[in-house]
Amino acid sequence: MRVGAPKETKDNEYRVGLTPSSVAELAHAGHEVFIERGAGEGADLSDADYAAAGAKLVDGPEALFAAAQLIVKVKEPHRREIAYLRPDHVLFTYFHLAADGELTRELMASGAHCIAYETVTAPGGGLPLLAPMSEIAGRLAPQIGAHFLEKQAGGRGVLLAGAPGVPPADVLVLGAGSVGAQATAIALGMGASVLVADRNPDALRRLETRFGFAARTIYSTRAAIAESVKRADLVICAALAPGARAPILITRDMLSTMKRGAVIVDVAIDQGGCCETSRPTSHSDPTYVVDGVVHYCVTNMPGVAPRTATFALNNATLPFVLALANKGWRRAIEDDPHLRAGLEISAGRILSPPVAAAHGLPLSPQLMALDSAGAA
Repeated sequence: MRVGAPKETKDNEYRVGLTPSSVAELAHAGHEVFIERGAGEGADLSDADYAAAGAKLVDGPEALFAAAQLIVKVKEPHRREIAYLRPDHVLFTYFHLAADGELTRELMASGAHCIAYETVTAPGGGLPLLAPMSEIAGRLAPQIGAHFLEKQAGGRGVLLAGAPGVPPADVLVLGAGSVGAQATAIALGMGASVLVADRNPDALRRLETRFGFAARTIYSTRAAIAESVKRADLVICAALAPGARAPILITRDMLSTMKRGAVIVDVAIDQGGCCETSRPTSHSDPTYVVDGVVHYCVTNMPGVAPRTATFALNNATLPFVLALANKGWRRAIEDDPHLRAGLEISAGRILSPPVAAAHGLPLSPQLMALDSAGAA
């Protein structure tokens, strides 16, 4: 198999789909690996590192896409990258298609086979390729929120830990999954007062077992959230509906009751966001203000820690990349139902129910789509 990793094109995105050690594993298995020059520089991975691991360096994305059959990325392809896609391409990356109808339609038109990291499952449940970035984003969210609570950054001028005689900031975490648990741990470590809301009693029990009475928990209802956001200095949106659009938990009416200078860090923005007023932002222009509330809605939060995030991602994705390369995409997903769960678009057809429902597009039975796609 010819495997390639291009340089990411998203604003301030410095992660890369393959590390030199992943390249070495693929090369050892007999595959050709192509890396776009400069792809790893933002993660402190040099072209020389890749060459030493057995990669062939190519100039520019067009050459990379032309050389490779299996494209391993980090973020969804830019529109100009889609122009390089062929029907024989397999694209393995984060897509978050339920939040982007235009991208969905363009990928369908390309004829390529699109396998989404975020919907690959695990035998014991969970989303193993989403988990490492969720953990990093969750750990980043309190420190990002703490920064934007500073007065010069547009916030209320509140210190997360408070001070002797002054209470700490109130942090509301919406969601007790991977992002929420990590955000809770860091926010508590920074000295904040933390309240976590979720509709899964078992998830709330796990947090109580982990943190004792340090973190308070509530069952998530519209009324409970409406009351909680009024008191919050920082809200971290961490609710997930796998493969689907994120649920709207904070309405515009709720926003108007929040403290002036409060901060919302919407980690769910990749899937559309949990706040009615959330819209995607970038690292170069990360925030905006609505009704006096600062919104941070960067769609690639882990990109600020590209070296850590790149290695964490490769640790999770490499076994699947090897399976796709060793067996071809069709045999790989036939052998592994958990990898098959990630196949969202194939040969112009949608195989993901949440994506089809989000955009009102027809859903193809998976076996029919695979039969029409032919062999790898």
